[in-house]
Amino acid sequence: MTATAAIGTSNPSQAILASLNVAREKADAKDISPQDRFLKLLVTQLKNQDPLNPMDNAQMTSQMAQISTVEGIDKLNATLKMILEGSNENQAMQAAALVGHGVLVPGSGLALSGGMAVGGIELDEPADRVTVTIKDASGIAVRTLELGGLEAGSRAIAWDGKTDGGAQAADGAYSISVSAQRGEAKVGARTLEMGMVSSIARTNDSISLNVGALGVFRMSDIRQIL
Repeated sequence: MTATAAIGTSNPSQAILASLNVAREKADAKDISPQDRFLKLLVTQLKNQDPLNPMDNAQMTSQMAQISTVEGIDKLNATLKMILEGSNENQAMQAAALVGHGVLVPGSGLALSGGMAVGGIELDEPADRVTVTIKDASGIAVRTLELGGLEAGSRAIAWDGKTDGGAQAADGAYSISVSAQRGEAKVGARTLEMGMVSSIARTNDSISLNVGALGVFRMSDIRQIL
């Protein structure tokens, strides 16, 4: 059905909206504004309306309100697009500034090098007692760290490489686990892993960080910058 034929239907509001959609698909939005398209279609509708059943003021007002709504949505979409583009650019600059810096991301690995290792933990709520257990590659616990009471949030923890027996552990790959309690209740807790940001990538309007051997992470995965 053509735009002119649609205008002759029994429901003027539906007809003009259908015609408006057809016009919007054919016209370049930069050259013809929604108001101009609406006025052109409205004049066409008035010319082709049934003389015995002309459009009344209520119908006219309804259609004017509809075109105002369409225009408002167009402006809102344009504004949201500008905000999103600005946010993406800002996020890209923030991500670029992280290159060469150490960050804490979700993970349980702990690399001991030169007798020093840095990892992290994240608590959902304040805890009265927080315990971190460090295990070797075989899963055997070599050191237990009693951190006492801590507030909610993320924090880095350091290990000097000493075992519970006081011996110096060999450099290499270890893992950590964490448990936390407040009174008799268990507090949600997760381990964090430290890595160096080597590069960033921008794909599909999102920013990802290459954290060396740990893999690729989103900006929202960064819990702390070291």
